[in-house]
Amino acid sequence: MRSTVERLLVRTWNIFHGNTKPRGRKSYTEELVRLAAGDGPDVVCLQELSVWALVSLTDWTRMTAVTDVARRPLPLLGGLARTLSELDARRFRSAVTGEANAILLAPELTVLEHRRVQLNPFRFRRAQAHRLELPLRERVEWASERRVCQVLRVRRGEGTLVIANMHVTGHVDKRIPDAELLRAAVFVDGFARPGEPVLLCGDFNLSVRNSRTLPDLVSAEWGFSGASPTGIDHILARGLAAGEPLIWPVERRTRRGRVLSDHAPVDREVE
Repeated sequence: MRSTVERLLVRTWNIFHGNTKPRGRKSYTEELVRLAAGDGPDVVCLQELSVWALVSLTDWTRMTAVTDVARRPLPLLGGLARTLSELDARRFRSAVTGEANAILLAPELTVLEHRRVQLNPFRFRRAQAHRLELPLRERVEWASERRVCQVLRVRRGEGTLVIANMHVTGHVDKRIPDAELLRAAVFVDGFARPGEPVLLCGDFNLSVRNSRTLPDLVSAEWGFSGASPTGIDHILARGLAAGEPLIWPVERRTRRGRVLSDHAPVDREVE
């Protein structure tokens, strides 16, 4: 049964373009999305979606789908992108099928406003690369894939709630994802009204052990709580009573001997 509006089950999952561990050719995108929504969560934040899947999200989940494309698929492919993805999910990933984020909402939550911010635009990268003294190789690598954070204001009962969903650049130099995470947090903080509850969700590509920004966000100054104790997927909450983050056991996402995605979903109840 779906939870009430007063208490929300929030979930984040990087679905890895429908890939599995061990890697195989078959794409499990539909199965992953259906699993993510199958037990009636109120908010589901998804990352690494192939662009062809966006038109099917509502049919697969019966939830409101708000999507933002980070990387467009190769031009002129049309429906061929899905065919190629299903033919060999290992080979045909974001370069062919594109990449997107999506926020899925229960019917009780109404979208009032939708914004997005690119996390690694040219001028930002140039300024940060200069500040961090990044070598040319890291600068080029950082520019190779566009990253976005999508932000919603939703009606929740008599009040509102801000939900952000992001996929931050993964890099061995953790100062790069730290810079993007801070950029996203500043944008969301400016979007939120005074006292408005906020959720920061997604694949941060940072853990509590290797990030400088995460400890800042969960400090009294920023006021967030609930960074996952292990892993790089997080649901940070501010202005909400929130339970501890729960990481799915591997058995819950195993099908026919294959583990769906290389990330585990993270759940958190808030009220």
